[in-house]
Amino acid sequence: MLLIDSHCHIDQLNHNSLHENIEKILKKAYENHVKKFLTVATSIDNFYKIKKLLDKYSSIFYSCGIHPLFCQKEIKNLNELKKLSNSKRVLALGETGLDYYYSSETKNLQQEFFREHIRIAIELNKPIIVHSRNAIKDTIKILREENAEKCGGILHSFTENEKSAFQLLDMGFYISFSGIITFKKSIELRNTLKKIPLKKLLIETDSPYLSPTPYRGKENQPAYLLSIAKKVAFIKEISLEELAKITTNNFFTLFNLNLKKNILFN
Repeated sequence: MLLIDSHCHIDQLNHNSLHENIEKILKKAYENHVKKFLTVATSIDNFYKIKKLLDKYSSIFYSCGIHPLFCQKEIKNLNELKKLSNSKRVLALGETGLDYYYSSETKNLQQEFFREHIRIAIELNKPIIVHSRNAIKDTIKILREENAEKCGGILHSFTENEKSAFQLLDMGFYISFSGIITFKKSIELRNTLKKIPLKKLLIETDSPYLSPTPYRGKENQPAYLLSIAKKVAFIKEISLEELAKITTNNFFTLFNLNLKKNILFN
């Protein structure tokens, strides 16, 4: 069985006291059938850190992008985005998008950066990884205006309603669920998950954030994807093995990867 963590930040985990090193993080994940990872960049500086830290691990892919919360700090680096994103190892642009919860005063700048990510993604024929918090209407509006269906992508750590989900699905986007789906209060989200087509479904940890039940209060890690997968499989009323197969195929389809060539761990 193969599970893929479609969105994590391995570079941000506590390597010193909790995990000792990258190898220990990966070993814990492999033991839980999590054998491939997409480590998502949040800034250009962060991308360089990811590349230096993780380049030798063939099971780890990465993205290149500027998180909406870092737009102001990264203005000087925006011109590097296209060049860095053109690398074969970079599967996607992002994470990009809008965050009005923490930084509503930078709305206009966030929107400019978001549009630029989409345009580059279309030009490079790579999908985008979208972050949206308290901004789903503007997120969908910009995706439509910039013809994001041409590049496709994923709304990561989805927490929106059914209407928003289907607006994204209509543009060909995938929907990814994180540990939030395991929280007791996520009743509406679980009802939305029931209606998401399996062919457009992905799972993620967003580690070190959003630890699923029963690990709430601890630093999240890719190994905990197994708990999320079990919950999603239960909600979708399919076996864990079937969910693993479906989400693995979805990942390889979205990111234009050859499934046979890239399965290195059985």
